[in-house]
Amino acid sequence: MAVFTAVSLDDLTLLLKKFPLGNAIAIKGISSGIENSNFFIETERGEYVLTIFENLSFAQLPFYLQLMRHLAERGVLVPAPVPDESGELVVPLHGKPAAIVSKLEGTSQMAPQPVHCAAVGAMLARMHLAARDFPLQQPNLRGLDWWNDTTPLVLPFLDERNAHLLRAEMHFQSAFAACDHYHRLGRGPVHADLFRNNVMFVGERLTGFFDFYFAGCDTWLFDVAVTVNDWCIDLATGVLDSSRVRALLDAYHAVRPFTADEQAAWQPMLRAAALRFWLSRLYDLYLPREAEMLTPHDPTHFERILRERIATPAPELFA
Repeated sequence: MAVFTAVSLDDLTLLLKKFPLGNAIAIKGISSGIENSNFFIETERGEYVLTIFENLSFAQLPFYLQLMRHLAERGVLVPAPVPDESGELVVPLHGKPAAIVSKLEGTSQMAPQPVHCAAVGAMLARMHLAARDFPLQQPNLRGLDWWNDTTPLVLPFLDERNAHLLRAEMHFQSAFAACDHYHRLGRGPVHADLFRNNVMFVGERLTGFFDFYFAGCDTWLFDVAVTVNDWCIDLATGVLDSSRVRALLDAYHAVRPFTADEQAAWQPMLRAAALRFWLSRLYDLYLPREAEMLTPHDPTHFERILRERIATPAPELFA
């Protein structure tokens, strides 16, 4: 992610004295994204990722890191957190919480085909099932409560057309979240940010999901909608590619079958997933934090997706 907190090789050398990873060899900041400070690090034992958490507290972080450990132990392909010599997964660095996790093999697939979408769908379903017995609870911190808090902060920056869209969609989503079938949806820990750049592939082989630091307990269907809204679209228009949608949904359904309530909630949930990221990108654009390397994302991308989901029904979850 963006580098808000600089870390030198000397800093890394001191930090690694607490870890069974050998001496520090190299460190390189990762410039993409806007939430945490991430670094590729090389040690005598191999390559890892160091994250300094800019918003999350020491108290919040066990949920994310223990979830990753829980999933890894159950065969879900995710980075494994590395404990320090006392068994802690979170350690202080420059006064902020930090963690080291294993580095996944491969690269992100930024031009996915149906075969890649099918692999993502199947692994996402496996992840949801594997996390059902995860004992820790934390809500999705970018859920409806955050939307309600953030909307009045960004509205003053919007033109009349977009302000109308935001108010109308917030009204729609508040009503949707109050309906009976929404409350019957299956829930549990979700990734909540499973974009193309948060999944690794070697060729057509999926090697892992990473960046779980937006994870929380929410509906499984919201996680599917977030994923479809990125993996299965034409990036220029936001229009869904039906072959990729079908591949992802069918692969997911084969592992964890969708329910009738999820079918009924599918179209509104795709809109909810688009709204969540439109709002966060508006917030990051108009109310930014300073960073050494910052790459804010264009909010108009998710504005287009939201308008498209309102205008055009998506393929159904199942026949």
